[in-house]
Amino acid sequence: MAESIWDGSVLTHSPACPTKVPCPRGPWSPEDIRRGVHLYAVTDSAWLGERTLAECVEQAVENGATFVQLREKHASTEEIVGLAQTIIPICRAHRVPFLIDDDVEAARIAGADGVHVGQSDTACAEARRILGPDAIVGVSAQTVEEARAAEEAGADYLGVGALIPTPTKPDAVDVTKDELARICSAVSIPVVGIGGLHAGTLDVLADTGVDGAAVVSAIFAADDIPAATRELDRAISAVLG
Repeated sequence: MAESIWDGSVLTHSPACPTKVPCPRGPWSPEDIRRGVHLYAVTDSAWLGERTLAECVEQAVENGATFVQLREKHASTEEIVGLAQTIIPICRAHRVPFLIDDDVEAARIAGADGVHVGQSDTACAEARRILGPDAIVGVSAQTVEEARAAEEAGADYLGVGALIPTPTKPDAVDVTKDELARICSAVSIPVVGIGGLHAGTLDVLADTGVDGAAVVSAIFAADDIPAATRELDRAISAVLG
């Protein structure tokens, strides 16, 4: 895909490019995706209290979140589609990529920009087959071998973690800082660190080659989401230079 143009209503693109070449995905260039993982907001409605997910996402993207993933592990496909339809217009208005975690069918129905899959979820190649060449597909990885396999299968970026123990994913395999650095060196696609990251733990990303940080409670559990997001944006920029 050589070129893609999107003004919020019109999308044109040329034929799909080879799997191993960084490709535009719909309106998103490879550079957009790399910049987008800088501050990657992953939702969790358990933290919201009386607030709606849509209003919290809007506060986050207005104050520095550069990517949004809808991750609601206990919701049905129908419920995920409903939530996605409240969030997509917000992400479109702020030109922020919007992905759905795991549920490829919900991503297809809702018209999300793509999906993030784990090692045990729908395979990267299968997600690409279902969603098409314009979709962004992210893949979780904990080892260099998994990272290389995901890139070979056509992943657009990797989520690597958990870097720090976290109640959000208590069964996640921990990834050391050294392994994160090895993964970043082994692939050419963007890498975002995840797992236990907040303003006080971002130093684990320093000097690894990672492109950004994915956070959950650091945004969505915050009493003041705008202030928390701005602080995270500054802290990530400082750590990653």
